[in-house]
Formats: sequence, structure tokens, C-alpha cells
Amino acid sequence: MDKDVSAGSGITTVVGRLALGITLLAFGLGHTAVIDGVSAADAVSIARYVGGIALFAAGLMALRGGDSVGGAAFSALGALWFTWAVSVDAQVSANAAGLFLLLFALVALSLTLAGGDQLGQGVYGLFFVSLLLLAIAVFAENDGLAKVGGWFAVAAGAVAWYAATAALAHWPTALPRRAAGRGVTATG
Repeated sequence: MDKDVSAGSGITTVVGRLALGITLLAFGLGHTAVIDGVSAADAVSIARYVGGIALFAAGLMALRGGDSVGGAAFSALGALWFTWAVSVDAQVSANAAGLFLLLFALVALSLTLAGGDQLGQGVYGLFFVSLLLLAIAVFAENDGLAKVGGWFAVAAGAVAWYAATAALAHWPTALPRRAAGRGVTATG
């Protein structure tokens, strides 16, 4: 294997997290309605090209570089964003849209439980909650719950953005672990 490819898996993760962060921020802010005249549908171009194509490509590059967790995550989420973007104008029932969100919530849950670093698990965990709330909001026709789901997507996007920036700027990317109790010392 080419050294440039395996060494590139770190930058591939950064690019993947930036793409995911941008897409989640746009998607989430659209659902919150915090910016006048901006809706989730306005995130379609970002979702198609940045969240879909770029994220899927980052996933393939991560897989090629030996990063199975990042590769699976970016590829699956790239497929999610691309599918959402190309089907946003399709005439589907609310139940079908809710089912789509629920199924991808399960993907996000799997990614959360798959392991990886703390920031990655945080992103996928927040995204799981967002998709679950959005699915319930679609099934229940509840705009307030959709806004809450949007805020969870914004939080996930902010964590993804931080994770990418932290990797580039050499900032902390893990929470320090505390000892189990008084008098406990770490060895090694």
C-alpha cells in the first residue's frame, strides 16, 4: 500500500468531519427556524454535494486507508445525505418520511455504539437523537419537536466541526479520565 494513502487517513477524517459538520449545521439550523426564511429544504445543495458526494468519497478514502469505523460512517452518512437531497421534492407520505428518518437514526445509533473516539461517538449520538426526534415529529406532525431535533443536529454539527478543527490545530480531542477513587494511582 502507498504510504501517502495510509498517512492520508487522518486528513480524510478531518475532511469527513468538516463535511458532516457543515451539513449537520445547515440541516439543523433549517429545522430550528432560528434564521428567518431559512428552512431545512434550503440545505439541499449542501446535503447533496458536501454531505452526500464529498462525505461518501471521504468514506471510500478512509476505507482504503484502513479506517473501517470512519469509512463506514462517512459512506453510510454520505448515502443518507445524498438520498435525502435528491428525494426532498418527491411526493411521499409523512409516514414514509418518518420511516426514512427512523431507519437512518438506527444507522446513527450503530455508529455511536461502534466505538471510535469520544468526539465521533458524541457526533453520532447527537445525530441519533436528532433523527429520532425528527422522525417522531414527522409521525406526530409536531413542529415544536422538529425544532428540538434541529437543535440536536446543530449540536452534532458543532461537535463534528470542533473535532475536525481540533485535529488540525492540535487541540484536546478526549476528555481526561478520572481515577476511580481516593488513593488510586495510574501506572504505566
